Amino acid sequence: MLLHKLLEGYNLILASASPRRRQLLADCGINFTLADKFECDESFPSTLACDQVAEYISTLKSNAYPTALDAKDILLTADTVVIAQDRILGKPVDRAQAVEMLEMLSGNRHSVVTGVTIRSANCTHSFSVKSSVTFRALTNEEIEYYIDNYRPFDKAGAYGIQEWIGYVAIESIEGSFFNVMGLPVQRLYVELGEFIESNLLNSK
Repeated sequence: MLLHKLLEGYNLILASASPRRRQLLADCGINFTLADKFECDESFPSTLACDQVAEYISTLKSNAYPTALDAKDILLTADTVVIAQDRILGKPVDRAQAVEMLEMLSGNRHSVVTGVTIRSANCTHSFSVKSSVTFRALTNEEIEYYIDNYRPFDKAGAYGIQEWIGYVAIESIEGSFFNVMGLPVQRLYVELGEFIESNLLNSK
């Protein structure tokens, strides 16, 4: 059955401030409501493997949601991390850090991992998707032009694949393009459908 049919009667709640995630869900024809902003401590254990951090934080976000879920509510949370040289690159705090991050990515291959958590009143399911991205070598002028004109301070790794830099700098991608944008919509489409069908079976 089509996912939008399975979702009839449910209230899918997207708890994310990311406009990219909202766009991707909407473009899939998935109806959702947007959660009010809430606080979440996104710190994680230093011993946690880099490729496990996104899923860990997506679970933290889900657990931090302050409103109890009704029987027909489904909460969706996600987190995306960029991993370069065995280091997690979060959102840059200023221009200097954004320059540093893009210099690390320039001419190199890095990973982007998005963790997703789906939760109902009686069930939680999490998964993560990994993509590999290769940048060509960038000049200092190109890095500074991108930062000054696109101000990627709300993006992990200091870049958005859907922006200018994605067109001119990315040589190759292995895995989901949309995962790099912030939501692995193909995998989510499948996982969300299975989650709903499992809930229906468990409720009988």
